[in-house]
Amino acid sequence: MADAALAHMVYFTLKDGSPEASEAMVKACHKYLKDHPGVLYFSAGIRGTEFQRPVNNQEYHVALNVVFDNKDSHDKYQEAADHLTFISENKDKWANVQVCDSYVTS
Repeated sequence: MADAALAHMVYFTLKDGSPEASEAMVKACHKYLKDHPGVLYFSAGIRGTEFQRPVNNQEYHVALNVVFDNKDSHDKYQEAADHLTFISENKDKWANVQVCDSYVTS
């Protein structure tokens, strides 16, 4: 599976869940996390509050979705300076972070 694409989905629950704090986190994702080698797809955004079905997770404020071409690219991203700066500058804003990594096909 190491050659398969890897989807890295991250869900941030913020200590301050205001729209302003959520938008600031989205901007930080775009600043530090979008332009890394091996990224096939990148997006970051706020949770759609209108989605209220029982199966919709209501426990997060910001979602980050990055699809890498393979696990090696993902692993390098984890150690990249911009990724580490993003964590350093933002970790105090997080009440919780959930990471879901999976191999994907299209």
